Amino acid sequence: MAEIVIRNLRKEFGNFTAVKGSTFTIGDGEFFMLLGPSGCGKTTTLRMIAGLELPTSGEILIDGEDVSQRPASQRDIAMVFQMFALYPHMNVRKNISYPLVSQGMPRAQIQAKVAEVARILGIESILDKPVGGLSGGDRQRVALGRAIVRSPKAFMMDEPLGALDAEFREHMSLELRALHDRMGATTVYVTHDQLEAMQMGDKIVVMNHGVVEQFGTPQEIYDHPATLFVADFIGSPAMNFLRFEGGFRPGDRSVTLSGVEIAVPELHEEVAGRALVLGARPEHVTLTDAGQYRGRIEATEYLGTTQIVTLATANGTVKARIPSGQVARTGEVVGLDLTPSRLALFDAGTGRAFRTAANSGVYHG
Repeated sequence: MAEIVIRNLRKEFGNFTAVKGSTFTIGDGEFFMLLGPSGCGKTTTLRMIAGLELPTSGEILIDGEDVSQRPASQRDIAMVFQMFALYPHMNVRKNISYPLVSQGMPRAQIQAKVAEVARILGIESILDKPVGGLSGGDRQRVALGRAIVRSPKAFMMDEPLGALDAEFREHMSLELRALHDRMGATTVYVTHDQLEAMQMGDKIVVMNHGVVEQFGTPQEIYDHPATLFVADFIGSPAMNFLRFEGGFRPGDRSVTLSGVEIAVPELHEEVAGRALVLGARPEHVTLTDAGQYRGRIEATEYLGTTQIVTLATANGTVKARIPSGQVARTGEVVGLDLTPSRLALFDAGTGRAFRTAANSGVYHG
């Protein structure tokens, strides 16, 4: 397996810049997620790591070797795509063994490797079946088998579960993560699904318009988003944003919204007279009769053990995740209690999160 280092990676297509100076490190054996909306540059980044696209500038190091300008055939990378790209005229066994046959590996060794991969993936019973009649899940396993049979330095996966239905996709994501853990592989995985990224990844890069917005563990990215985009993109429902005008000084422990003081983590920056945004996850908003900051209940959404309550406030719409047994009546005005240690503050203009006691050890703005 391999460590992959990306330094100032840039890719231009004519006048369009798809990737703008990305820098991050994929640790040896990590399950690494490239996450973002369509057109953010995540697939282009994956293709540059794999050697299917050459960067305009920047460096790609695999196991300490600069492979930036090497073709894919010289990088020892295996690819798995959303469309399975199996050979329809071959059965399962021949599809899996094809990379080894192409390398001229002895037949006995090929048979042993295919048998081992089939056992790992649980597809021994379909080795001699044509791929055309297989289910989507089995075809995905065959595509994975063809990739892992080579024992490459790293696996590149471009939305490999995107063609599966929702229920089977969840099942396959668990299988894929378990397979990764058994093999200790370095895996780079592209997805637009933030739930998939949070569930499967050791580390996540969140991209937007060709820029790396944040790089960290799933918990770091969820608890301490570095930008408004990340805070909005990660989480279901997304983080609440309460907009206001104001300022604060280092050491302050509160901000003022509509005349009400709201406790926040100790602030490490000074800001005066700026458009600001206070961020709060729905699970960090509780409803209470005693709260000074008020909101009117507009809707409730029952989710079993919890419910999502939507409220209108003087600074914007707020969603609260509360126990399903708590009474929340549409039209009622209630107090909102925001958990101080879990709040974030952003610059409304730049989208950057301000440094506080809660996030200063996670990233630097």
